[in-house]
Amino acid sequence: MTVSAPAAAAATSDRFYAALRRLARFWVWFFFRRVDVRHAERVPATGPVLLCINHPNNLIDSLLVGAVVPRKVHYLATATLFRQRLLARFLLAAGAIPVSRRQDAVRGEPMNEDPNSAMFATCHRAFADDQVVAIYPEGTTHAEARVQRIRTGAARIALGYSRPGELTLIPVGLSFEARKSFKGRVLVSFGPAVPITPYLGTYATDPVRAVDALTTAIQWGMEAEVVHVERIDATGLVHAIEELYRGELVRQLREERGLAERQVDVFRLSRTIVDAVSWFKAHEPQRLERLWQRIQGYRALLADYHVRDEAVRSRLDPHPVGRRLVTGWEAVVGFPVFAYGLTVNALPFFVPRFLARALSHKETDYATVRLLTSIVAVPVFWALETWIVWRAGGAVWAALFALSLPLSGVLAYHYLRGLGRLRRALRFSTLALTRAQAARALIAERQALITDLDRARDAYLASTRGSSF
Repeated sequence: MTVSAPAAAAATSDRFYAALRRLARFWVWFFFRRVDVRHAERVPATGPVLLCINHPNNLIDSLLVGAVVPRKVHYLATATLFRQRLLARFLLAAGAIPVSRRQDAVRGEPMNEDPNSAMFATCHRAFADDQVVAIYPEGTTHAEARVQRIRTGAARIALGYSRPGELTLIPVGLSFEARKSFKGRVLVSFGPAVPITPYLGTYATDPVRAVDALTTAIQWGMEAEVVHVERIDATGLVHAIEELYRGELVRQLREERGLAERQVDVFRLSRTIVDAVSWFKAHEPQRLERLWQRIQGYRALLADYHVRDEAVRSRLDPHPVGRRLVTGWEAVVGFPVFAYGLTVNALPFFVPRFLARALSHKETDYATVRLLTSIVAVPVFWALETWIVWRAGGAVWAALFALSLPLSGVLAYHYLRGLGRLRRALRFSTLALTRAQAARALIAERQALITDLDRARDAYLASTRGSSF
């Protein structure tokens, strides 16, 4: 049986993409503590699909979506990236679709067609081949806790397709618990398909109106899948309440419903906090303002005494004696493992973090730079260290050393986090010994804050009837 050249090239490209996807899944597991995926089944197994994704974290966004969607995802990318032959071959094999923009034209070379038309035609050819195309309708990456006003490109692509009834348009929401944190949690949520056919009649007579209406529907669909803050001036308050109160809500849910920690949906809690803040802004703004002022005062006290809220909280909810003894024993026994893991993994851990801080011009660049440098630094440093062990002790010791690297690295990382918590607890204990009145004031202020938040929660639930944390 003879296989045509295009079919062979497509098969090779698909195998290359499958290998990249496996690599992406490994780095997603390595970089994030937990990735929650909701309703991935809404992406159909066959047929043309347009994914409309919010863009909070640069290259990490494409990595996550590609890792959780089993089909090959084609991302729109500027045509300037395809001018180098090797890079162009890599991007095409990875599923990127070149998009020509007017500002990307080489000086002196006229553009013979509207760049938007070229982009739409490229997407429509992909749809005709039953492919999945991904677009970031916001147009740029950003660090705000909301979906920015999206552009009309996604709606124009969908309505301009010759068979729009066959196209499935899926809004996708990405929510990061901590954008810069190593081993943080992330939510990838796929929303219900946004129908396209209801807008076709209007599109035939009034394209601008139809595009605007579909764009609004896409905006709403994306906002429904993320932890969305309606107004940017509420972001600080929402984050402050999450820091102070979300752990308390998790504890209450676990006690009231007998849930394990993994069963508590922290992203749903965050979204409910956003909804509650929005409700109070509309119905009891003075109460919200008083709460915000009290939070600001508590934060000022923490800053004055150089302690963290985590340390104050631990004094209010101390661990049982038995658990503290077990933890202390584990700390003593685990110290040699920590020392070994820190020694052999220090360079692959700290070098990418240093480079990310030095090279990131925006907050949204940090995770991408750290990931890319880690992809290079981890295998390079591990290979170099394994080679040194092989030269010194032989192949058997080198193999055992190589196997120990990832496990000791994970254990050392968790031990290091435990040391950080211990350091913060000791700092508060020192404050309690040297300035007992200040420590008591911090504890009392936190208790009063939690009481105010509990009352606000009860008032919100009673007024909205049906809302829940």
